Amino acid sequence: MHSLPIALILATLVTGADERPQPSVWRNPSNSVHVRAEPCGADSMCATVIWASDKAKADAQRGGTKQLIGTQLFQNFKIVRAGLWKGTVFVPDINQRFSGTVTVVDENTIVGKGCALLGAVCKAQTWTRVRP
Repeated sequence: MHSLPIALILATLVTGADERPQPSVWRNPSNSVHVRAEPCGADSMCATVIWASDKAKADAQRGGTKQLIGTQLFQNFKIVRAGLWKGTVFVPDINQRFSGTVTVVDENTIVGKGCALLGAVCKAQTWTRVRP
């Protein structure tokens, strides 16, 4: 689960609950995966891998994900309340989907959490915005 950006980077794009999020790029804690988060659908956010280290690519391939770059890791994240999003996370290292949340800490930091077994097993990561 090394390359797993369970931290749904998407959510942080939002500047306010009623504003349309702007695309942004986020990196996981080990800086092995970068995703581009952007609107998908009328009221959802999604995030797609745009860069990954060789190790992250190899981990994903071992887990059954042939092509990590271009894979949508976060799907249909919807705002629950200001600063909190909920959706589905795809974990390429194990080729499975889980429910997840993203909590916005500030404009440059989000905490993503993915859970399995009805919330009995969860993992959280802090993601950081990548500045152009």
